[in-house]
Amino acid sequence: AVCMLNRLRNPAVRALQGKRRPMSKCCSAVLPPVASPIMAVQSSDQMAPMQELLAGQHLGSDSQAVKTSVQEYYGQTLANSKDLKTSACTACQPPPAAIRAMLRDVPKEILDKFYGCGTPLPLGVEGLRVLDLGCGTGRDVYVAARMVGEQGSVTGIDMTPGQLDVARKYVDEYTRGVLGYARPNMTFIEGQIENLSSIADASQDLIISNCVINLSPDKASVLREAYRVLAPGGEMYFSDVYCDRRLPKELRTHPVLLGECLGGALYVQDFIRLCRQMGFMDPRALETAPILVTDPALADLLGNAQFFSTTYRLFKVPGRLEDLCEEYGQVAVYKGTLQGNRHAYALDDHHTFVTGKPMLVCGNTAAMVGETWLGKHFTITGDRSVHFGLFDCGTPATTAAAPCAPGGACC
Repeated sequence: AVCMLNRLRNPAVRALQGKRRPMSKCCSAVLPPVASPIMAVQSSDQMAPMQELLAGQHLGSDSQAVKTSVQEYYGQTLANSKDLKTSACTACQPPPAAIRAMLRDVPKEILDKFYGCGTPLPLGVEGLRVLDLGCGTGRDVYVAARMVGEQGSVTGIDMTPGQLDVARKYVDEYTRGVLGYARPNMTFIEGQIENLSSIADASQDLIISNCVINLSPDKASVLREAYRVLAPGGEMYFSDVYCDRRLPKELRTHPVLLGECLGGALYVQDFIRLCRQMGFMDPRALETAPILVTDPALADLLGNAQFFSTTYRLFKVPGRLEDLCEEYGQVAVYKGTLQGNRHAYALDDHHTFVTGKPMLVCGNTAAMVGETWLGKHFTITGDRSVHFGLFDCGTPATTAAAPCAPGGACC
């Protein structure tokens, strides 16, 4: 099992080093000058990157201008996913077979306006309370409503009225007609993901999000609010876009780059630092794929910066997760009881549990699979009464995924 090294040195960053983005001669965009960003960049050029993130100024000092630009891009500029100029807002890896089957029953209008970069829908979530941050037209909410069953619930929150109009249009028809529920188990709320005032403390078991947090001008508040509304043992399971470096401010505030989910992409190490500041002590990467920028004008602006979509898992286990992986001699055994994972279960990109096979794990991993919503599917032997030092970590055996292509959603 490998924990610490993978988090500190993301394999996707190494895999992308030195690679060029293929560029197509078609779809060249007419772009506004870089010198004319959508909002005034905050005046202090001396603010350290983490200070900037914690102050909610990663995308400049005018957060409302950022939100207005995003609303216009997704509410007016883009008619459907075919209008995208990069692969950042498309899902490049096919979802599991079970989810692909569920997607066939989702209304076509909702699928056509899907702009996600992954499939943040873990199997085996029956009866859970799920919150989707930046749900858009609700593709993932509709699928999750089926996955949690009639006893579970799904809430989608988004700030774009046009997207929510589409999402709400089919709720009754889908939940009552397709799923056969007595009453709808999904709700859509207009609101800001930085301020979840309509969601009670510790009221959600699972938070999902699909290529949205990069669009937020205040990512610290998004993670802080997510931690607040998660119940102990809950998880934030989400896909987003990251970069192998810190982008200059003029690129972060560029309207097209922002709308295409590239301008707001965090340097992955800053993202990990921010997670820890907000209480998510041990972020785990599950899947990573490089992103292609095929538009020549955008590629020229971005230079050598490399982007990738990653599905991360952030667990809320108060007082039980440490910033490094420590060894206590604990062993985890997977029971093979999670839907779609009868023979093995991948917790992240370097922990795959084979059904029935004991696996030595660090204290953090033991807490993640034993003290969360996953707990009923694992048996943990041992406790933390004896400490054996830092957990012995090595390089995970991972294979770089194929790059995403624009409009390449495999769903």
